[in-house]
Parts: sequence; structure tokens; C-alpha cells
Amino acid sequence: MKINTPTTKIIAGKYKGKTIALPSLDVTRSSKSRLKESLFNVLQFDIIDKIFIEAFAGSGSIGLEAVSRDAKKAYFVELDKGSYNILVKNCKAIDMNKCQTIIGDTFVQTPSILESLKSSNDEIILYVDPPFDFRDGMDDIYAKSFKMIEEIENENIFMIIIEHVTTLEIPNTLGKFTLSKTKKFGKSTLSYYTYS
Repeated sequence: MKINTPTTKIIAGKYKGKTIALPSLDVTRSSKSRLKESLFNVLQFDIIDKIFIEAFAGSGSIGLEAVSRDAKKAYFVELDKGSYNILVKNCKAIDMNKCQTIIGDTFVQTPSILESLKSSNDEIILYVDPPFDFRDGMDDIYAKSFKMIEEIENENIFMIIIEHVTTLEIPNTLGKFTLSKTKKFGKSTLSYYTYS
């Protein structure tokens, strides 16, 4: 019996309509289309030629949307091996040359990517979407995500976006960054941070 793999489509840009696979829904939560559309309506042309980092990548649907809309390069960090394999397959289906996939712990890998880009002239958009179904060992995931952002030293961050459960109270400032706006989509909310 063939199990249907969940899929989603790229909503806009040069790869519009291309289908990408999603990991099993009990491992990752795919970002809803409405949320994704709103995110890229906010970013608009600001995405062009930026470096996009998707910190909890899952299938990579957000970062690949950024690639489709002319981000210069996207970095994807994913811990779960099954999700990572799907992510690599999706990157190959879209544009492997613009994708850098890393398997491992976001809290180790993301700071290391940021460090490697510190002296780059490229501006960075960091997308942080911690899994919020609070699986075992996940209960401090937001605290750890906030701490990771607070410790960012890069001067070339254009924006940091956190996708989080709507009921979460999020800090007004995180290190050098201040909350500039939030948008709710039912259970999920997008919060945008820029330089203070």
C-alpha cells in the first residue's frame, strides 16, 4: 500500500507551481500557505539577492520560496534525518546551486553559518520556526531560540522572523534586535525583528 506523501507548491517566483514534498506531519509542521504568502508580501523585493537562513528547515518550503523569489542563496538547517532527506530532494528539484543544506542542531549550526557570513557584504534574513508541538526535549526550544538571536553579533542582518505559537509572549527586544511587527494566523504568529 502506497502512503501518499504530503506535498505543497511554491506560490510565486520563477519556480511557481513546482511541487515539493513535506516530511511526515508528526515530525514537522508545514507553514500554512496563508502565512507563507503574508511573509513574502512583507518581504516583497527585499528578498532579492539576500542570504536566507531557515533555522528549523523541515522540508525547506520557506527557504525554497525565497530562492524562487531570487534570494541569492538559502541555508537550511534540519536535525531530523527523514526530514533532511526530503529537504535535500526538494533543493535538488528547485535549484541545488542556491541551496546549502546542513544536518544538525540549529543551536550549533545556525550561529556557525552566521559566523561564516559575518564579514560578507550580503544581507541576511534569518527565519526561525521552532517546532512547537513540544515533543520530548522541546519545552525550552523558544528560550534557546531567543538566546541564539540575542547572541548574534553580525552587522549584516536585514531581518529576523520568528514563526511561533500565537499564545507565546515574545520579548520586545532580543539582543540588538527590536520587534517591529507581528501578524497572527490562527495558532501561528509571525514576529519580525530588525536592528534596534
